[in-house]
Amino acid sequence: MRRLKRKLRKWTADVLEMPQDVVYDLPRFTMIGDRQLYIENHRGVIYFSSDRLRLALSKGEVEVTGKDLVIRTIWTDEVFIEGVISQIHVFE
Repeated sequence: MRRLKRKLRKWTADVLEMPQDVVYDLPRFTMIGDRQLYIENHRGVIYFSSDRLRLALSKGEVEVTGKDLVIRTIWTDEVFIEGVISQIHVFE
């Protein structure tokens, strides 16, 4: 059944020319240099400090480490972070 769902999602994405991240509810990361990070499709903030941010994803978590991190904007499923970003690690 799971394989059939995957095939149906892929077929739908191909026919409607939709991005894979939308169809599969995957996170999208957009990084500008090492100073700005925009993450889409997150499920909430687990932990935040000036040197670490941990977000829940649909499948797993992501941890951003750096210095002077600030959440500039946060919406239901999008977050915009600024600071000196040193590492991004995704856990499944």
